[in-house]
Amino acid sequence: MIRLFTALSIPEDVADTLERRQSGLPGAKWRSRDQLHLTLAFYGEIDERRADDLAAELSRAATGGPFDFALRGVGAFGDSHRSHTLWAGVEPNDRLSVLAGRCRSAGERAGVTMEKRDYRPHVTLAYLKPQTNPDRIGAWIAGHNLLHSPPIRVDRFGLWSSVLTHDGSRYQLEQEYWL
Repeated sequence: MIRLFTALSIPEDVADTLERRQSGLPGAKWRSRDQLHLTLAFYGEIDERRADDLAAELSRAATGGPFDFALRGVGAFGDSHRSHTLWAGVEPNDRLSVLAGRCRSAGERAGVTMEKRDYRPHVTLAYLKPQTNPDRIGAWIAGHNLLHSPPIRVDRFGLWSSVLTHDGSRYQLEQEYWL
């Protein structure tokens, strides 16, 4: 079994900008530079045969040519009682949504059971401990919410494997698909 997802890499200059914001919040487990990415579709644990089928189907998703997107704002996932994830948001982008939809469809054609939730593009910045103070989370968001990256050029996406460890996830690029 292999745990797979498709994602866009974050360029070094944008990773620098994000890394500078990753401080000042006790209880945050900040993502390392090599863990920063924008997920297109998450496939979960699948067997090797289905992974091969997925890789073949993804080659059909790699159409439409290059495009740009930009990061804008920050926020948190969770509810009013407990936030669990800090993220950098993405400006609305039809081309990005279409690519994510194609990656999802590739998974379905390969026989992968896909999550039912709506696609909400973001870059995960940190996971939060349950005892993280909600007022401090709000203050961190208010202090960094003017984030706006320059346009990020997308000319390819990757199929990544993920191994969960006690230190967090380790990612390995398995295959790239040029648009």
